[in-house]
Amino acid sequence: MADLIFFLIFLVVPLTVYYAIGSTIEKKSYASIRAREAQTIHIPTVTYGAKQPMPPNVEAALFVGSVVVSADAFKVFVANLRNLVGGRITVYESVVDRGRREAVLRMKEQAMAWGANQMVNVRIETSDVGNKAGNQGIIAIEAMAYGTAFRERQGR
Repeated sequence: MADLIFFLIFLVVPLTVYYAIGSTIEKKSYASIRAREAQTIHIPTVTYGAKQPMPPNVEAALFVGSVVVSADAFKVFVANLRNLVGGRITVYESVVDRGRREAVLRMKEQAMAWGANQMVNVRIETSDVGNKAGNQGIIAIEAMAYGTAFRERQGR
């Protein structure tokens, strides 16, 4: 009986709290991302396979959006369990998705503030920020999006 009480107090209760807090934060983050994506949907973001000529009468500038998104304690716990048997770690997929989408949004918002009406050759890079030496798994993911924005030339 004492073992069961110990198990409940020191493992199940904290994991339930971590799950509830992490889920709430993730839902708020996704709500913010969806709202901001709706505001930036009018800026096309494309990638060309080869060099393309610049459209006439435009200015171009490089923009970068970067973000670091951490995994909550529940996801780290579940991922460590999954590492024991191998396979796809689905709990981290939402962390990577949020990171990529947030980085693209930050890049597009900077370009919109500059006056861009199109973004081309957008690239996304990701890397994990974790404790490699201690083999604790991913603590956070960094996502960076960069691309060239066009706007009509000023003063013409």
